[in-house]
Amino acid sequence: MKLEVNGLTVSFSIPGATVRAVTDASFSVRQGECLALVGESGCGKSVLAHALLGLLPGNARVSGQAMLSPELSPELDLLSASPAVLASRVRGREIGLIPQSPATHLTPVRTARAQLEEALEELGSTSSATELAERFGLAPRDLDRYPHELSGGMAQRVANAIALAGDPGLLIADEPTSGLDRPLVERTMAVLRELCEEGRAVLVITHDLRAAAQVADHLAVMYASRLVEVGPAAELLDRPRHPYAAGLLAAQPDREFVAIQGMPPELTALPEGCAFAPRCAHATGACAARPPMSAGVSCHHPLREAAHAQGA
Repeated sequence: MKLEVNGLTVSFSIPGATVRAVTDASFSVRQGECLALVGESGCGKSVLAHALLGLLPGNARVSGQAMLSPELSPELDLLSASPAVLASRVRGREIGLIPQSPATHLTPVRTARAQLEEALEELGSTSSATELAERFGLAPRDLDRYPHELSGGMAQRVANAIALAGDPGLLIADEPTSGLDRPLVERTMAVLRELCEEGRAVLVITHDLRAAAQVADHLAVMYASRLVEVGPAAELLDRPRHPYAAGLLAAQPDREFVAIQGMPPELTALPEGCAFAPRCAHATGACAARPPMSAGVSCHHPLREAAHAQGA
């Protein structure tokens, strides 16, 4: 399984304005690997995920290419595929989705077991609800509870089980740790890592860099609809090149714990140049022009090059 995204752009037409939610995003996710897409809330991460599955509202305009290459099925461009193809072939079967705030996505008047069994039946799986639930640490009695009787961690595990009901080759986890305490965050990330080790491709969308570090092989940092840095997780976490990526890391409790000053721009009023420039201590006049993505970073003044020049 492989997903290759090139130039993905999403905008929404609203009265009097256009929301530019995703701008020219390019990345890949391969079998046995995890890519974590990180950034502040509202930067476009979840919109990107929903675009891949055709789950955007009618006022969305989508362009670019997202080629899905399963092992046993023909290659497919997710962005040009019809709703019927996405519903019958892709969702749940080739791509599983763990939604943000899973408790709110579960039907409140049906037990967890009924919803998991329905997913298994619809997707033609031979697994039992109990077997799949136990894999994610749920006891059989937990499945007989209604969503309001589940803790946040239990609801997360039910969502994980439903996402795996069709044995998809690619899993998209949209903020899978939102609202969970740290032990449950670590458990959730460990499960996603296990799925990678089994040969699945995993795309994790999160604002939690600590969680991303636990599971990701590669990181993609998003700011104001645009990817600003993409690279191997260990390298990016150790020596980020984009000032925004460095700021995200510095804001972590286990590092400097210093917040990035200022606010991101509105997605209805994105600048033509570098969107991070008003918050960046390294900005110059060159930043009035949008920097191209070069060697994995979109910045006129990458930090490693700046450090090297000063040392010289």
